[in-house]
Amino acid sequence: MATCPQGHASGADDYCDVCGAQMGAPAPAAAAAPSGVPSGAAAPAPETAGPAPDGSVESCPVCRTPRAGQFCEVCGHDYSGAGAVLPPPVTGARWEAVTAADRAYYEKVIAEGGPDADAVAFPPYCPERSFPLHGEQVRIGRRNRAGNVTPEIDLTGPPEDPGVSRLHAVLLAQPDGTWTLVDPGSANGTQVNGKPLKVNVPIRIGPGDRIHVGAWTVITIREGTP
Repeated sequence: MATCPQGHASGADDYCDVCGAQMGAPAPAAAAAPSGVPSGAAAPAPETAGPAPDGSVESCPVCRTPRAGQFCEVCGHDYSGAGAVLPPPVTGARWEAVTAADRAYYEKVIAEGGPDADAVAFPPYCPERSFPLHGEQVRIGRRNRAGNVTPEIDLTGPPEDPGVSRLHAVLLAQPDGTWTLVDPGSANGTQVNGKPLKVNVPIRIGPGDRIHVGAWTVITIREGTP
């Protein structure tokens, strides 16, 4: 039985049936030992990708890319923890915003009064709409009449909630994959889980949170598809 240049016993005499090396090729020269390793001692093997303790393939904790070495090929994360690279904003659509009409919120708004309260009617039909959260920011509002500015979560309708500002609020992507919500100064304000937002003060949001804007619009944050 022949022996290949890598030292494997092969039943074939053209290419090793273990590693595929060509039979009869010169054996690879031994690599020089790195500094600090005595001559003749085995050099430490370079760090390579490997399965996690549970047998699954390890993924980057920042961008979820399968590991292929010490550094992530996408975001540069250092698995050793030394000289870690600042993670970029995660922009995948892992979450979604689902819009609908909330009668209880509408009745609360009407009860609080206002100059236009009597003119605002609750819509008889308002289907749910889903908007994926991706990119660095997701604007909530209504298209302007010229049509050259369209927010990512467009509440123009139909039905149209007259209490929603052209730019009512903005969702901002964070480096860790989460989102924050900020109201830049809408005419009628924004509420998250029943609590009013302060103007230009970001608040962290997550799946299950309910954002109320306008006279009757509710935006529910849900888990989406990565």
